[in-house]
Amino acid sequence: MLAFLTAFVILGLINLCYYLGFFKFAFATNDSQPAYKDLPVSVIICAKNEAENLKNFLPDILSQDHPDFEVVVINDASVDETLEVLEDFQNRDARLKIVDVQNNEAFWANKKYAITLGIKKAKKPYLLFTDADCRPETNQWLKEMSAHFEDQKSIVLGYGGYFIQNRSLLNKLIRFETLFTAIQYFSYASWGRPYMGVGRNLAYTSEEFFSQNGFATHLHIKSGDDDLFVNRAANKLNTALCFSAVGITRSVPKTDMKSWFRQKRRHASIASHYKMEHRFMLGLFYTSQLLFWIFFFILLFSPFWQVALVFLAVRWIVQGLVFYKAGKLFGETDLFWSFPFLELFLIKAQLAIFIANLISKPTHWK
Repeated sequence: MLAFLTAFVILGLINLCYYLGFFKFAFATNDSQPAYKDLPVSVIICAKNEAENLKNFLPDILSQDHPDFEVVVINDASVDETLEVLEDFQNRDARLKIVDVQNNEAFWANKKYAITLGIKKAKKPYLLFTDADCRPETNQWLKEMSAHFEDQKSIVLGYGGYFIQNRSLLNKLIRFETLFTAIQYFSYASWGRPYMGVGRNLAYTSEEFFSQNGFATHLHIKSGDDDLFVNRAANKLNTALCFSAVGITRSVPKTDMKSWFRQKRRHASIASHYKMEHRFMLGLFYTSQLLFWIFFFILLFSPFWQVALVFLAVRWIVQGLVFYKAGKLFGETDLFWSFPFLELFLIKAQLAIFIANLISKPTHWK
C-alpha cells in the first residue's frame, strides 16, 4: 500500500504543478488593454443548415461597432433555407458577402475546403472567425478582438462560451468542459506554447493563412480547421490573447448527451494530430488527473486515507482559485460551486470518448 501512496503523491504533485501553472493566465488582468484600431476586418462564418441560427444571430454580427468590416458567410451545401436567408440579409446590407459551396466529390463534407473559399472571397486582410450559432456578448466584440493585432501578432485567441440553460446538468458540464479547455489553451499560450484555438472566436491575418499554405497539411482531416491551424501556425511571438468580457462569443449548446458526446469525439480525435510536445504535455496532464482519482479512491480504504484527504483538500483549494478567477474572466462563475463534481463527471466522459475513438473514428463535421 505504501507504493500506492507514493504513486498517488507523485501524480498529485504533477497535476498540482499544472494548476499552479494555470495561475499565470487565471490571475491575469486587463491592465495592458491594447488601444482600439480601425483595422479592416472580414468576419467569416461557415454555415451548414443554419437558417434559423442565422436569422437569430447574424444581426448581432452586422451591428458591430466597427467602421470597416464585411461579413463573409459560406453556405456549405446546405439543404435547408440557409441560402435564401443569406440572400435576404444581403439585399438589406451590402456588407454581407455570400459564398455558395456545392458538394465537391474530392472535398465532400470538408469544412476546411468551404472556409478556404470564404477566405479567398474576403477583401479585408484581418480575418475574424465565428460560427452561425454564435452571438457576440457585446457590439464591441469585433473591435476588441481586432485590437490585439500588432506588428508581430498575427493570431488572436478568444473565448467562445455557451449560453446558460438553467436546471440543466448537461449544460453545466458543457460549459465546464469549455471553461476547462480555455484555461488550458490560454495558459499554454501565456507560457509561450500556444496549441489550439476555437473557431467560435478566433482571428488571424490572411497573410498568416497563406504563408501556412492554408489547411494544406491537414486538409485530409475532416475537422480541425481551428485548432490544427493554430497548432501549426501559432508560436510565442505571433499569438495574442483576448480575454476581455466584451470580446466573448456564446453559442447554442447541445441539449442531449448523445449529440454532445459525438461532438466531443470529433474534437478529441484531432488531438492526435497536434505537435509532439503538445500531445505529451496534454497527455501527462490528463493521465495524472485520471490516475490521481483512481489512487485516491484506493487509498480511502487504506491506513493512509487521511493523507489522501489532505492532499485532495490542497488540490481543491488550488483548483478552486483557478476556476473562480477564470470563471470571473469569462462570465462562468456559477460553475465554481460544483467544480469537484463536474471534474469527476468530465473525467468519466473523457475516458469514454477516448475508448470510443479507439474503436472507431468520427468523420464529417456535420
